[in-house]
Formats: sequence, structure tokens, C-alpha cells
Amino acid sequence: MNQNLKIEGEPRPDMPWEERPEGYRKVLWRYSANPVIPRDLLPDSNSIFNSAVVPFGDGYAGVFRCDDTNIRMTLHAGFSKDGINWELNPQTIRFEGGGPEIGVWEYGYDPRVCKIGDKYYVTWCNGYHGPTIGIAWTTDFKTFHQMENAFLPYNRNGVLFPRKIGGKYAMLSRPSDTGHTPFGDIFYSESPDLEYWGHHRFVMGPTAFEKSAWQCCKTGAGPVPIETSEGWLMLYHGVHHTCQGYNYSFGAALLDREEPWKVIARTGPYLLHPETIYECTGDVPNVCFPCSTIHDPQTGRLAIYYGCADTCVGLAFGYIDEIIEFTKKNNIL
Repeated sequence: MNQNLKIEGEPRPDMPWEERPEGYRKVLWRYSANPVIPRDLLPDSNSIFNSAVVPFGDGYAGVFRCDDTNIRMTLHAGFSKDGINWELNPQTIRFEGGGPEIGVWEYGYDPRVCKIGDKYYVTWCNGYHGPTIGIAWTTDFKTFHQMENAFLPYNRNGVLFPRKIGGKYAMLSRPSDTGHTPFGDIFYSESPDLEYWGHHRFVMGPTAFEKSAWQCCKTGAGPVPIETSEGWLMLYHGVHHTCQGYNYSFGAALLDREEPWKVIARTGPYLLHPETIYECTGDVPNVCFPCSTIHDPQTGRLAIYYGCADTCVGLAFGYIDEIIEFTKKNNIL
């Protein structure tokens, strides 16, 4: 590990990890036993994917997107001792305190979980006259307290930062439309109280086709950004519109620590692209969609949980310093 690089976060020596295969030269490598979470882990689940995992207690907890056999988009809590073997609550999360307006459940998908202080904040794509960003908090992953939606419809991929920036809470999101959104820009917003959001700033959007085609259609923030001395490391998905539909891959960007809407570097080549059978075949083929990470600041190890073909959850590994070096070396700004 680069000894000059400082990575924020609590030590996690027992995090999920598998060494890089001998002779393998790419920055990220896949868990050899993928998918780590199969589509049928629950009795009535058609698919489990695009889910958020965090360290919790002496193990791990998370919020999981589960589409049931009615293909209803629901959220479930889950727990694991090792981050590999998971037990999911078969009952969907019932958010408390939402009131007669936002508390009426339509659908929810693609959650992220961010710990700020002693609370775990869940953000997800919440159905309210179209997709918007729902926010709730929990301390035990059993009771979830719903807050006001962050934005007007239409919006997706709401991702909180793990600390206040300039004294304000901060979030990345991707404004969208009523359809499948054949466009996508990442924006930064801030709030004094996690209820009223403003000071919206453009972060980045799709690239020109001839510059980096895998991210030329749309982009969206992935896991909670990781703070380093080089800047915030943001993994993000990019989309390429092909003759057979959308392909989802992911790359990385470095954002300024105090003004995160300013991008320092951004990858031209992707970090991970649909290649395996579980990434290329499923309910929505050709999707790698990162939603959460576990990292150990002392070793720089990084575990990435990502949705595969809108069907199951995969796990990939890498080193934070190598990803940052790759991003700077292949910067397309």
C-alpha cells in the first residue's frame, strides 16, 4: 500500500477478502464464489441485487433490494457475521413516521446505507408520483424511521457522504425522468438538516462516445464515497446504449474533499464490465451496478458489492491506492 496515502474510516481487519489471483493484472478481481447473494435467498424472491452493506456490531448489516415473484420492488434488512453468508429478514421493511403522504408505500429500490454519527441513514429510490430519493434512519436495522423525501420526482441514485462538508450534510444524486432515462448527470446537493436540500452543483455527466463509450449514455453515483488524502473516491456506474440495450459498467472518480462537485480525475477505461455469466445473463442482461463497499484503511483493502444483471449480488476486491493510481493515470478530464 502507498504509505503516503491516508484513508479515513475505522479499521476492519476481518473484512471480506480474497487475494488477487496469481498472474492477474487488472485493478479489480471478482470473488471466486460469486454470486455472493443468490437470487432465491428468500422463499419468494425472484431476484436480490443492487444492495447496501455496512459494518455493524461484530459483523455486517444491510438493506437489500428484493423483487418478489410478483416482481414488486421491496426492501429487506439482512445480517451477516462475515459479509459473505447472509440471512435476510423475509418481511419487508416497514418505515415508521412517514405520515399520510410519503409514508404510503409504492415501491423502493437500489438502496444505499451511510453511517453518520451513531445513525445509519438509508437512501433509496422511493416511489412518490414517480421515483425520488427517500431517506430513513436506523440504529439496529430492525426499526426504520422515515424522513421527508430529499427531492422532487424524478431522481435516482441518492448517495450520502459520511460526514458533513462545510457544516452541511451532502448528497449525490441523478435527476431523471418518467422513463428509463436515456441520459444521466450526477449532481451534488447539501442540507442543514437532511430535510431541506439546496445549493445544487453539477458534478459530472456522460462522456463523448469517442472518448469513453462505456459511460457515454448516463452516469450515477455508486457506493458511499471514501475519504482519502487524495480526495473523495467515488465509484460510479456508466451506461452504454447498444443495439441490444443498455450495458452497465463501473469506474472511479476523485472529488475535491471540501468542494466535492469539483472532479479531480475520472477513469477513461472501466474498472469492471459485464463479462461473467451471472453479469451477462439475468432479468436485465449486461449489468454491473456498484452499491456499497467495505474497506480497511490500514491495508487499503476494498470489497465492492455490486448488482449483477438485476438478478443477484456479486463481490469484487481491490486496493484503494491502486484504484486511485489507475484513476489518475487514466484521467480523461
